[in-house]
Amino acid sequence: MPRTFPVSLTSRFSIFGLILFSIFWAGCAGSGSVRYESPQEAYEKGKAFFDQEEYPKAIQMLQGAFDFGRTHQWAADAQLYLAKAYRANKEFLLAANEYTRFTQIYRSDPRVPDAEYELAMTYYDRSPIFRLDQTDTERAIVQFQLFMTRYKDHALVEEAAGRIIELRSKLATKQFNTAQLYEKREFYGAAAVSYEAVFDRYYDTDLADDALLGALKAYLDYARLSVPNKVQERLRLAEANYDRLIQIFPDSPLIKAAEVMYLEVQSLLSPTGSSDRP
Repeated sequence: MPRTFPVSLTSRFSIFGLILFSIFWAGCAGSGSVRYESPQEAYEKGKAFFDQEEYPKAIQMLQGAFDFGRTHQWAADAQLYLAKAYRANKEFLLAANEYTRFTQIYRSDPRVPDAEYELAMTYYDRSPIFRLDQTDTERAIVQFQLFMTRYKDHALVEEAAGRIIELRSKLATKQFNTAQLYEKREFYGAAAVSYEAVFDRYYDTDLADDALLGALKAYLDYARLSVPNKVQERLRLAEANYDRLIQIFPDSPLIKAAEVMYLEVQSLLSPTGSSDRP
């Protein structure tokens, strides 16, 4: 005769909980919020959730529209709003993927230029503070530049140009901060090169004249610590940055500070106190 074992109270509660969970899950799966019978219904429900700012639900329904393929009447709209919903939900990389897919699949759609701008904005949204890695900042700049090249007469071109200036200023700040750190540690050669890089790469930002002054000072400090046969070379580099500053930014408020350093450069170049420059 087969042996039987009593079912413990704990096991009974576990079984009962499993049954309740199964009923709850089945109810959710059959609820109207996740059901759709056609691509039109999936799109319209997704759009309604989007308008209500219920973005996870919108994403679920808009993705459901593609269960019926990507060539039906509502596919392009569903694709575009799927990208918008991901961006609104701060899932920026997924948004970028969906905007890219929209521009590739529906190339003749008149909304493609706006989608390309929004694609650039997903990288702009991911651009971090200047101290962190700036890969997404650089990607955003590239995308904005492509947008401006392709759609020169678009209403958003001016705004895109402003975004580029803002992002380039962030990159300049990162490079300038690196130069300052080198200078603080008394690595004057590396500081000078880093300051020059700020000007060379980001000449159109507000830090361009600061960078030339920084390079002038760093080369002057570098020369003071140099072996005798390197002093003149580094003073000449300081002098060159002074020349660039006064020629390119004659109205800069930094000119007076630069002139003080320039006079010291000249005194070191000509120990007698006379300058070989006119």
